[in-house]
Amino acid sequence: MNAVSNERVRTKALHIYTYIRDHLYLNRPDMTVNGEDFNSALLMSLLVGLCRGKALIIGEPGLGKTTSVEYVGALLYRIPLGTIWKGEVSGHPEQTEEKIIGRPDLGKLNLGEEVVVWSHFALLPVKIVDEINRLPETKQSMILNGVDRGNWEYLNDAIINREYCLFATANYQDRGTNTIIAPLMDRFDVMVESRHPGANLAGLLGTNGNHEMILRHEELEKAFQGVLSQPVPYKTRLQELDTLSEEFGDYLSKETEIPSFTRTERLVVHDQKNKIPFDIDFNAFLRVVIAELSFCHHYGQKRSGELCEEGCHFTGYLCGSVKNCLSNRFPKSTRNLSRALAWLLGDRSVGLQHLEAVLPFTLAHRIQWKDQAIAESEKEFRNDPLEIHMAKKAVREMLRRYREQAHRIQQALAIACRIAEGEIATPVAGDHPIFHEILKDLGQQAPEE
Repeated sequence: MNAVSNERVRTKALHIYTYIRDHLYLNRPDMTVNGEDFNSALLMSLLVGLCRGKALIIGEPGLGKTTSVEYVGALLYRIPLGTIWKGEVSGHPEQTEEKIIGRPDLGKLNLGEEVVVWSHFALLPVKIVDEINRLPETKQSMILNGVDRGNWEYLNDAIINREYCLFATANYQDRGTNTIIAPLMDRFDVMVESRHPGANLAGLLGTNGNHEMILRHEELEKAFQGVLSQPVPYKTRLQELDTLSEEFGDYLSKETEIPSFTRTERLVVHDQKNKIPFDIDFNAFLRVVIAELSFCHHYGQKRSGELCEEGCHFTGYLCGSVKNCLSNRFPKSTRNLSRALAWLLGDRSVGLQHLEAVLPFTLAHRIQWKDQAIAESEKEFRNDPLEIHMAKKAVREMLRRYREQAHRIQQALAIACRIAEGEIATPVAGDHPIFHEILKDLGQQAPEE
């Protein structure tokens, strides 16, 4: 896994993005990073696929939410589209655990043996839940552990996915949808919208044939079906699936010249991105974000059931506009996706530009805004759904505050680290919640406001 192979893999990842953008998922760019334009839905889906993450894709029906992630999964994991389709789970009120995870082998059960027939969804590394918000809230909990850890349990058996990514799609609220429960929502690393491509691009759809059929291979799809259905140990099935994936990759390379990833190349991404260091600004600003969205001067931290006192000194910060506290999954998601973006762009460190690009999508589904904050934003001119619009506004606001006192915040964190290691020094004082959080970690009390 040397630098040469890493560069080759990075180039291939960009080639996959470009191919899907130009031929399979027509879209407009809606974000810029390092001077390069990207479509946020496609970019975040690619990053999630590369870093074994989980994404929630929202949008109107028929705008490519599901198809876009099918293409990403097919090319990153070398799985024919037909196989991916058979492994998808449809969200609807009558969905059952047996259809999502597994069912008993009835023949063996009649003989007194508990043998599980695992679903294709549980077995395949690319997992897609279509219209997840049509699952009743009581049934969403069935997939919590699997979504979070790749740990699928049924009867007396269990399998653990060693490598997987998960995509879920959700239409906007209507009479047939349900609220996605908070524990499940928090398990998604990002939430992003699949948008309408505009009249001109939409008018081109269907004029150049059906490009997605290039990612079909009926013979290999039957072979995948046979391996997924055979009653052999999970590890054995994985080895056989790897062999079939290589065959599909060879087919794509020879017959179509479409790039796709081998398992080794995915390991290169995982290995190389985890070696990219976070710079000082990244670490300091991420702490500022966490502080503003979890700090409460009156109650010690944000809690969903506790409302801030009126006239609090910190009302002007975002802690005064949100109801809930950020979970510990948020910094993990943000670091992972920011690193993946830095790797994709070929940058030597992860900095503010990567963090600023990723933050709106790792925050949008995790923040519960107070009604007043929503009322102030919902009628504003915007290009994004309200949740992402408000997250982008919040990031800009926090970034402005950080830049105004970046040196002081970095100094406060550095001195606090030295104090924690035994040095006698005076902590840096400041008005932002991050300074109060630092004092708490040092066992000191900030003066009453």
